[in-house]
Amino acid sequence: MALARRPEALAAMEISEDAPVRPEPGMTISVRTRHDVVVTDPERFLAAARRAYRQAHPEVSASEAEQAVTDVYDAVHAFLDRDGRLGPPRPFPSAGRGAPPRRTRPKQPYGISPAGEITKIVLSDPKPLQDRGCLLPEDPSALPPTPG
Repeated sequence: MALARRPEALAAMEISEDAPVRPEPGMTISVRTRHDVVVTDPERFLAAARRAYRQAHPEVSASEAEQAVTDVYDAVHAFLDRDGRLGPPRPFPSAGRGAPPRRTRPKQPYGISPAGEITKIVLSDPKPLQDRGCLLPEDPSALPPTPG
């Protein structure tokens, strides 16, 4: 099954939108993903994050998880560590689709309402993250300039 191609996903390479792209030795593939959520129930959000933390670290007690996950950053990292994404493991609505702006879905089990997801694939970024060492760019998610 061929995936739909988007011209912006191929920004770093000059290729036709319809041309198949074969992997090549040395090709860099960058995936830039953004998940937006709206907190609908802060206590439920923190409780779900603490459960995620304990699932990723089974040796940790409930009390230790409560001390480890105390704020938004801790909670987000707990979900990312366990699931590789923020919130429940189901598809988020894509940007431009789904609920109208600022409309949330109350009573979600994770205490958050999905507010959109965008994924871009960039091929052959001229300076991948590994080439930057500890000096990351100001915006590591920024797309490289379009050639030409």
